Amino acid sequence: MSTPTLKKLAVKIQDERKKRGFSQESFAHKIGVHRTYIGMIERAEKNITIGNLEKIAKGLDISLSKLLDF
Repeated sequence: MSTPTLKKLAVKIQDERKKRGFSQESFAHKIGVHRTYIGMIERAEKNITIGNLEKIAKGLDISLSKLLDF
């Protein structure tokens, strides 16, 4: 289900997560999702909901608009 937008979002999430020193597992635990879900998002394999985008943005301590600025 990979689209150009999902790929850009995947790169952005992975970059922001790594900047903050989170592993996929530790970040998933922090925001209350499964580690494999984060991996699927970062590989652009999963179409993410707005609710989970909000969780990710909060977990990264950035605004939703900054997360989507790519």
